[in-house]
Amino acid sequence: MNKPLAGAVLSLLLTGAAATPAVAQAPTPQQAAAVTYAGTVALSNCSGSVVRAPGSQPNDPALVLSNGHCLETGFPGPGEVLVNRTSSRSFSLLNASGSKVATLRASKIAYGTMTDTDVSLYQLTQTYAQIQSKYGIAALTLDDAHPVQGSSIKVVSGYWKRTYGCSVDGFAYRLKEGEWTWKDSVRYTSSCNTIGGTSGSPVIDTTTGKVVAVNNTGNEDGQRCTDNNPCEVDQAGNVTVRQGINYAQQTYILVPCIGAGNQIDLNRPGCTLPKP
Repeated sequence: MNKPLAGAVLSLLLTGAAATPAVAQAPTPQQAAAVTYAGTVALSNCSGSVVRAPGSQPNDPALVLSNGHCLETGFPGPGEVLVNRTSSRSFSLLNASGSKVATLRASKIAYGTMTDTDVSLYQLTQTYAQIQSKYGIAALTLDDAHPVQGSSIKVVSGYWKRTYGCSVDGFAYRLKEGEWTWKDSVRYTSSCNTIGGTSGSPVIDTTTGKVVAVNNTGNEDGQRCTDNNPCEVDQAGNVTVRQGINYAQQTYILVPCIGAGNQIDLNRPGCTLPKP
């Protein structure tokens, strides 16, 4: 995976289940949304972003999106799901140019897992309205639709203050790395050559400006299904190894699970996230 950088780190295994949507045309420069560092954050070991669901309200406590393997509690084991765990973790909030403008603080880990997906959502002590008023930074919006093969994307790392541009190459039905398996993972074209510390970066569709995935792993050495070397497994069980190719986990699946007041409700209609 795109390893966190603090402490001794093992790498992870991820699997994804994906349908293959129709290929989209790459946006022209006139169509492209402006993608900057505004709303991204740097964690102690990873990247992340302040995000909102389409239905989130200005006075809701803000959420920060990153990876499950970036949690300060360590890698969740297979089948482990964290919900509403107290946290006081801090995040460096960046502006459009990548300069730090504030330190944000969590009140809890709202959700975290490395089962089926690799995601963490922190709830902050400030609302979206407070962050916008104090620092002039708006949250990034989570897309509520499955990303499209061929679409233009950018991976924006708050940790490194570096942006990678490429396209959605396709989707891995299952992505397997070490102990973990993730479903329907986004596979990048080769120019998104992400590195350690980019874990948790938002993957932004350059046409809509919305977050469609969260960056998390890549095959470093060409090994098969080992730590730092995820492999793709199709519906027939065939294994494909793509050395140097990187992956992300789709985030549209988060939207149905975010209820009133930005509370995570795993029993909401349409929510398919793993439960504890």
